[in-house]
Amino acid sequence: MQLGAFSISLSVKDLATSIAFYSDLGFERFAGQGEQGYAIMKSGDTLVGLFQGMFEGNMLTFNPGWDQSAGEVNPFEDVRVIKDKVKAAGHAVSQEQGDATGPASFVVIDPDGNPILFDQHR
Repeated sequence: MQLGAFSISLSVKDLATSIAFYSDLGFERFAGQGEQGYAIMKSGDTLVGLFQGMFEGNMLTFNPGWDQSAGEVNPFEDVRVIKDKVKAAGHAVSQEQGDATGPASFVVIDPDGNPILFDQHR
């Protein structure tokens, strides 16, 4: 499967404090709007998403159709195709969003209880 860009999505208590912390570690703000409650921080090819009040807990995130710099990848494997493969392998998915085309997402939980978000933006 072509899963796309990888990042970790962290649920943070105070976005500004977390941005400052990751900046001290050498990350730069790559995307996101503070007023919308999130920021994507980048250091080299490493991405850390900081999200305040959007979800509980931390999760792994894959973005089909994007490379590590949010550049479009063509061709790419649509998130709905990935979801069908995950289901065919016997894994339950939840939080399914989206229509037949365009942006869509779903979550699968790994055997140790870690949520993995598959989030396609196009």
